[in-house]
Amino acid sequence: MQSAGLEKASHRRIAGVLGMLGALLALMLAGAGPASAHATLDSTDPRQNSVVATAPAEVTLTFSESVSLSSDSVRVLDPAGKAVDTGNPAHADGKGDTARVGLKGGLANGTYTVAWRAVSEDSHPVGGAFTFSIGAPSDTSVSATALQGAKADGLVAALYGTGRTVAYAAFALLAGVAAFVLICWPAGTARRPVQRLLMTGWTALLVSTVAVLMLRGPYERGSGIGQAFDLSLVRATLDERIGTALAARLLLLAAGGVFLSLLVGQLGQPPRPLPAEPAEDRRADGEGAEGRGEDAEDAELRELEQRAAERPQREARLGLGVAGLVLAVALAATWVGADHASVGIQVWLALPFGILHLIAMALWLGGLAALLAALREGVGADVVDRFSKVAFGSVAVLAVTGIYQSWRGLGSWGALTGTEYGRLLLVKSGCVVVMLGVAWISRSRLARLRSAPAEAAEVEQAEVPEPVGVAAHSEDPVRRAQLDRQRAARESAGRERGLTPNRAGLRRSVLVEALVAVAVLVVTTMLTNSPPGRVAGEITAGAAAPAGGGAAAAPQTEPGRTVELKLPYDTKGRTPNAKGTATVTLNPARTGPNEVKLALDGADGQPVDVPEVQLAFTLPDRDLGPLPVALTPEGTGRWSGTAQLPLAGTWVVSVQVRSSEIDQTTPTQQFKIG
Repeated sequence: MQSAGLEKASHRRIAGVLGMLGALLALMLAGAGPASAHATLDSTDPRQNSVVATAPAEVTLTFSESVSLSSDSVRVLDPAGKAVDTGNPAHADGKGDTARVGLKGGLANGTYTVAWRAVSEDSHPVGGAFTFSIGAPSDTSVSATALQGAKADGLVAALYGTGRTVAYAAFALLAGVAAFVLICWPAGTARRPVQRLLMTGWTALLVSTVAVLMLRGPYERGSGIGQAFDLSLVRATLDERIGTALAARLLLLAAGGVFLSLLVGQLGQPPRPLPAEPAEDRRADGEGAEGRGEDAEDAELRELEQRAAERPQREARLGLGVAGLVLAVALAATWVGADHASVGIQVWLALPFGILHLIAMALWLGGLAALLAALREGVGADVVDRFSKVAFGSVAVLAVTGIYQSWRGLGSWGALTGTEYGRLLLVKSGCVVVMLGVAWISRSRLARLRSAPAEAAEVEQAEVPEPVGVAAHSEDPVRRAQLDRQRAARESAGRERGLTPNRAGLRRSVLVEALVAVAVLVVTTMLTNSPPGRVAGEITAGAAAPAGGGAAAAPQTEPGRTVELKLPYDTKGRTPNAKGTATVTLNPARTGPNEVKLALDGADGQPVDVPEVQLAFTLPDRDLGPLPVALTPEGTGRWSGTAQLPLAGTWVVSVQVRSSEIDQTTPTQQFKIG
């Protein structure tokens, strides 16, 4: 009774942990927005919101890192919405971090809109828009189809993210199960469940890679799912770094198919049996002291014969292990070489650490799936013990490489809670801690299993005799039902035999560990789609100063044309500045440059200061924005700046208020211009 109560309590604790983890993961998924920019726009020529006396011959953009360009990466539109660029933008003077497009001659005075879209060096699409004026600002009307932001189509983005998640999981399954049978359970390659796991991992990785390759073009350009079969987009993707990585992955999967056939063919063969020694010889050899000496010689001889019989399989395991390691490293490089590790600081160290991190993840998470199948097949405690050592080494590698990647990606302690990347990293760390806790429970149950020799031994497959041929064809329904029951017993034989409480508990804890591993893979995919904390800091810094480093053109205010917008906010924090009202005033509240003033007042009506505040304007109907406003402090809770609103329509103003390191909110409000 006491053990049953403890078992129920253990079940409740596991269910509670899974419920809390699921709720936290769902909250992160619900709150995660589209992938933010990974390359930032450092400067433009002409400068953003500037007024130039004469028409420039070209427009040049400079980014924080190298970008890839397409034929429509930079578009320049006149006040009437007509394209005035010469097309086919290129890198200025061969510099990879720039984009330059020529302008047609004879441009009239007025406000021109520049819409840009590119692919950053870590393979993420980025985009935006800004305006400049020739002679003097003017009203402008821009075609909605000509202006594209960085936001991808919702369905395409969802399918693209799902494909990336499936690819991570498939790699973990393929590499982890192959390593499990090579290191821990060579005989497992002859078992159908293990073979199904290997084939599932290979097939899922192949399908997801093809899907990501086809969806990449529409994802970059913000177009619909119908463009996934556009071969011109596929060719353009293959010219990019991520396209090259995906193509290399497909070639490696072809080699992986050959590797799997050799793995199953070589290790799946039963060992060569040794010839049995006749019983008469054993009796004759056992008589007298001379017989005992001969027994020792015979035992040594049989041991040598046993080693010779096992030698082909040992050599096959060694060769397959080396080939599998090379294949796993090459497959991992197709992710690492086209993601965060390939850009930024210390690339020479980040690349090998990223590969080690992925392989260690596959050994642990994929090995858990193989262990579940092995436990259902009744493996002994020695197999579980070998995997436990492999998992311990994998966790150690994950800890070292994970700490380095976190330091490299965050850049500061504040980014741990102040950026989406940092918050996702905290969630992933929490999931890993839960996995370690469940793994500790598994190790304790493994220790109890080893302490009982009868339970620790491998459960042999039961042999149920086949029914005789005459009876098998009996038309008697009672006899037929009996034969069906015998078949069912034969198929499940050995699966439930020997399922002692220790074995059952070990299977449950490993299953929970595998379920948490799925959450780790989902959060990992979200991490790769989020800008690292260092980049997010650059984005914030870029929003705090006008592109190009110059001041924006001063707007002409007009008495009586001020629009005042009040946005109540509540960051749910406990500091005095956590709740209040943000007041935004615009003058002259029409298309073109507008003077903007922002005031933050607490619940008591007094001005309050906050660690960070950002102001931006968006025109959803024209897919324009967000257009950030560079704010200049003018005292406690007071800022001013200039907003360039090039089009008439229903705009949305957003004020992002952060009252502490972890408390933040973004109230919004609509208003009309024109």
